[in-house]
Amino acid sequence: MTVARSTLDPDDRRLLEQLLEGDHRALARTISKIENRAPGSRALVAALYEHIGNADVIGITGSPGAGKSTLVDKLAETYRERGETVGIIAIDPSSPFTGGAVLGDRIRMASTIGDMDVFVRSMSARGTLGGLSTATADAVKAMDAFGKDKIIVETVGAGQNEIDVVRTADTVAVLVPPGSGDAVQTLKAGILEIADVFVVNKADRDGADRTVQELLEMIELGEGGGFGGDGSRARADRHHHGDGVDHHDSSATGGRQADSDSTTDDPAPARWTPPILETVATDGTGVDEVVDALADHRTHLERSGERDVRARERYAEEIRTILREDVHDLLAAELEDRGGVASLADAVRAGETDPYTVVDEILEPLEACLAEVERSESAVDSGSSSDAETRR
Repeated sequence: MTVARSTLDPDDRRLLEQLLEGDHRALARTISKIENRAPGSRALVAALYEHIGNADVIGITGSPGAGKSTLVDKLAETYRERGETVGIIAIDPSSPFTGGAVLGDRIRMASTIGDMDVFVRSMSARGTLGGLSTATADAVKAMDAFGKDKIIVETVGAGQNEIDVVRTADTVAVLVPPGSGDAVQTLKAGILEIADVFVVNKADRDGADRTVQELLEMIELGEGGGFGGDGSRARADRHHHGDGVDHHDSSATGGRQADSDSTTDDPAPARWTPPILETVATDGTGVDEVVDALADHRTHLERSGERDVRARERYAEEIRTILREDVHDLLAAELEDRGGVASLADAVRAGETDPYTVVDEILEPLEACLAEVERSESAVDSGSSSDAETRR
């Protein structure tokens, strides 16, 4: 038994065992516990880590009205036809009154109703700009440990703030509605940089060809160094790697791909260039090509080693996030011990102190504690070295 599992109380240990055995009710209860931050949820998530890493996590993002929910429904249907199990996390806008999810996405996911191998969970955005709360990533872990083959995360659709989906998904598909140059322009501030696959949905409408052409031009501009530049996000270049796999021809639906080095004879991984596919999700046109493109990207990640790189980056970000949250809680408790932030603000207003001094005084015990830990560790290391010299 791992350390994480040994810290679970008997009820949570039984819940974990039921989840690992494939009980959908246990999966639902686990996600509810995670989302509500119920007592024991932290230890429960920690115990999931030894069982994750097998699922293919796909992010679906894009502007509101692009048809994300309809496409997700068709993707799930296609995966089921291919014999794969599916978990869907639909991030809905938060209710301004209860903080819960509005549940609008479920209305457009009807094709797989009654199929127990498609598990759909709506979750609240909880006010985060990109729509993904910490609970979302933990819910993905629960579905992964459960044994779902494909996990699809559909984001709210908040324009250029949607970039945090890369912290959860292995592959990101960005949906762009046709007929609006402005829709493509909104991608320039960040979404272009996270797309592994572009999908021009509702391609039966006027303007689809123009939208595809604009995307092609933007991708070519980015590859030429004219977009994003050296100051772009650290992982912005991740979609410029490839693996030499042949991308499926989506010409039947008008799908296109920017020029790529994927046909090179060089055995080293070629650059990945996001394919641009056209779909009509309402009738399923082009969905098979999207599924194949997502599979191509998964193959590229594995062959190039990029999947391991992304996993390491994801865990690093999780560590930073958990640290921020825990330190925030510690400092909030310290503020309360000092009479609350309101009383400290009154002291600043009265000229008795200033914000910098207040913060320094609050952080001083923490810094002293960390310094003491560092001195103790140095003493232990020094003692070990002395023992080793003595033995020689």
